[in-house]
Amino acid sequence: MEIRIQRIFLKITTRFFAIIIASLMVIPSWAAENESGKGDQNEKKSDDLGSIFDPKVERREVEREAINTENWEIGGYYGLISIEDFGTNELVGVRVAYHVTEDFFIETSYAQATAGFSSFERLNGNVTLLTPEQREYSQFNVGLGFNLLPGEGFIGDELAFSSSLYLITALGSTDFAGEQRSTIMVGGGYRVLFTDWLAIHLTLKDHLYDIELLGTAKTASDLEISTSITIYF
Repeated sequence: MEIRIQRIFLKITTRFFAIIIASLMVIPSWAAENESGKGDQNEKKSDDLGSIFDPKVERREVEREAINTENWEIGGYYGLISIEDFGTNELVGVRVAYHVTEDFFIETSYAQATAGFSSFERLNGNVTLLTPEQREYSQFNVGLGFNLLPGEGFIGDELAFSSSLYLITALGSTDFAGEQRSTIMVGGGYRVLFTDWLAIHLTLKDHLYDIELLGTAKTASDLEISTSITIYF
């Protein structure tokens, strides 16, 4: 009886260990297949994302030649100037500017005019205050300008031009009535650029200097309005 029980126990123990060994052999292969399946799925997902988010970026060519780098501006102008006590007269001149930055520029200008007769001369007939040479009027100024309101000007619905409203102040001299006088000039203008090298200005200036005629010293104020055409280079 005891021997029979030992045989039954041995058979059960043998079968139990056989089941455990078989399980240990099956689990690694199942895990390997599972990992392989996951790897295939991840690779597939990576391929799908790569097709959706294409990392290729097309480079854009920039034409550097299209960027305007001209800082010098030169041109002539024509206008009217009211020489105090000597009427309103035609004025012609030249201007040269150097644009230091987008906001500031330095400008020098020279202009000439011929003064008319004063109200005193017209009222008194044959009385002449100035000789023809003394009536020659000229001015020279060097000033600093500031682009106050840069923007665009429009002609119709399709044409647009760069424009700027600017202020300028300058120091210079005025040669009139046989003498040169230190002058302060203040003014402003409106500039329109039709191309990257051609511009038109409309300016208003006031030239202030001390003068003594008819025995009275005073500060003259000569108002000037002019238009000019300038080119950039």
